[in-house]
Amino acid sequence: MTVARKSYPGKHGKTVSRRTGAVSRDKVETVMGEFKQGTLRSSSGGKVTNPKQAIAISLSEGRRAKRK
Repeated sequence: MTVARKSYPGKHGKTVSRRTGAVSRDKVETVMGEFKQGTLRSSSGGKVTNPKQAIAISLSEGRRAKRK
């Protein structure tokens, strides 16, 4: 599953698309599920109503889960 639509030049000028690992992919699925249910909260405690904000939160948490 490709999360980032933007590709970047890899070795020898070929374009390579970024991929997520299984842990971060699972995190994205759970966060987006919370958004659809209406239980997703931002860091300030407010309810998230913007889908773009929900995607940003899910990708951020996915990267954080990937590091651990």
